[in-house]
Amino acid sequence: MDTNIGSIDACKPANSDLASPPNGAVSTVQGSAALASSEATLGRHLARRLVQVGVTDVFSVPGDFNLTLLDHLIAEPQLKNIGCCNELNAGYAADGYARCRGVGACVVTFTVGGLSVINAIAGAYSENLPLICIIGGPNTNDFGTNRILHHTIGLPDFSQELRCFQTVTCYQAVVNNLEDAHEMIDTAISTCLKESKPVYISISCNLPGIPHPTFSREPVPFSLSPRLSNHLGLEAAVEAAAEFLNKAVKPVMVGGPKLRVAKASDAFVELADACGYPYAVMPSAKGQLPEDHPHFMGTFWGAVSTAFCAEIVESADAYLFAGPIFNDYSSVGYSLLLKKEKAIIVQPDRVVISNGPAFGCVLMKDFLKGLAKRLNKNTTAYENYYRIFVPDGQPVKAEPREPLRVNVLFKHIQQMLSSETAVIAETGDSWFNCQKLKLPKGCGYVDRYEFQMQYGSIGWSVGATLGYAQAVPEKRVISCIGDGSFQVTVQDVSTMIRSEQKSIIFLINNGGYTIEVEIHDGPYNVIKNWNYTALVDAIHNGEGKCWTTKVTCEEELIEAIQTATEDKKDCLCFIEVIVHKDDTSKELLEWGSRVCAANSRPPNPQ
Repeated sequence: MDTNIGSIDACKPANSDLASPPNGAVSTVQGSAALASSEATLGRHLARRLVQVGVTDVFSVPGDFNLTLLDHLIAEPQLKNIGCCNELNAGYAADGYARCRGVGACVVTFTVGGLSVINAIAGAYSENLPLICIIGGPNTNDFGTNRILHHTIGLPDFSQELRCFQTVTCYQAVVNNLEDAHEMIDTAISTCLKESKPVYISISCNLPGIPHPTFSREPVPFSLSPRLSNHLGLEAAVEAAAEFLNKAVKPVMVGGPKLRVAKASDAFVELADACGYPYAVMPSAKGQLPEDHPHFMGTFWGAVSTAFCAEIVESADAYLFAGPIFNDYSSVGYSLLLKKEKAIIVQPDRVVISNGPAFGCVLMKDFLKGLAKRLNKNTTAYENYYRIFVPDGQPVKAEPREPLRVNVLFKHIQQMLSSETAVIAETGDSWFNCQKLKLPKGCGYVDRYEFQMQYGSIGWSVGATLGYAQAVPEKRVISCIGDGSFQVTVQDVSTMIRSEQKSIIFLINNGGYTIEVEIHDGPYNVIKNWNYTALVDAIHNGEGKCWTTKVTCEEELIEAIQTATEDKKDCLCFIEVIVHKDDTSKELLEWGSRVCAANSRPPNPQ
């Protein structure tokens, strides 16, 4: 059965369905109405397509090759242009937007813009995010000539940018004639949605405003045929997995980050309910599964797992991993105590049981639902977990005016979380501290917590906060950002203020790249300290709603949080938190030493 992308319900914060109109609306595009010639242009077609698939905000940096295109995009009543301070942040913002809405878009200019945004596109590719990167390209008359253009490396070959994007996008469209434009744009956008990866669309600067017969009618909504499991393969995979797991004494389940792209979170919970196994999440899957479920153990992250979680997972005689990514970071320097012969690995379209057999063309959602009907109830591993579980303690009570500790900070951030908040964690010690936050009941379990673990680009969270908050203005985004990361991308705090966002940014000022210190220390990990609150005040410049403060102790933190959540609840709030340079989570200390050991392995003998 086809899925009509243009008319399904909106992607609400608790729903990761792709390509949906915002705020619970239904797309108004019902047919293929004729358009006036002034609207039957490439630029307006692209704008209408973006709105159809759920993009109501595009993040852009203007340049002379994309100015006409931007004119036609902003002429679409349902599409808002969010002008960013640089291309990298525009890409990060589209990344954050896609994590909530299911698809995001950015618009930059040729080569200088494209090669600036490409780092953010690579991050979205690594995280399986549908992101439409639109480039304003050269005039059609310059292709195939020996002319040298500005914004290039000084060669008449204009393909450098395209070649760079080929490795970080799943489809590339260079639109330099109107005859193929309609097909190329539609193919690019539909491929983006189907593959859940970024795409590249370059549009020559002299084409957006020209009418063409292919754009003379309102575009018919996409009808994307969903992927289907091979029925025989699915049956065989379910039978083999059920036989494997029903023989086990104390099996467990672990959810991975690819649950998102597989849209299998509900099916995973259905399986957990049916079989009684305890379950954990890999760190980059936090937020994809409910944490108030009675059988939820926490985060499985090897030596830095939630207390008592790794012991149960690694001692199990069978484990089902749904959508895992095992890299050096998620495996804590390749130190997980897992055995392949005990594992069932379920990827979005493939199942591998122990050392074999493997089943292709089997969708994760279908497999988990089928398996739920075939497994015997087995709560042994959960009972073992329950017997050894000891509730978390609280940080040592601070003395009056004692310098603020990081664990005290996150105790108070925990108390801020509700169904109206979302958390974004920057690369660094915030990974580990935010991982310990318990996401509250009653607000769904998808799209409440985001961080970029696979790519780990410092500074990502500033742009991602901008994009995420733009996608769900009804939620208040709480961002935890280190000072080193903040220095990379601070400029787009300006865009947050301009866009009237009300996020709360905790800037953790500990004087350097703490995560790098714990992997390998050196003088290069110390950064110049800034007066961050004064910097944000300067960016604010009295225009818009922004409130800043600096805290050094628990008393000041409590007062700042109260102000941010009450009197300044409609403002962008920036709270600079001064902590000791060596105040890190115990998890970062352990993780850093193991990653250091993995990085410093000597070459294998030749």
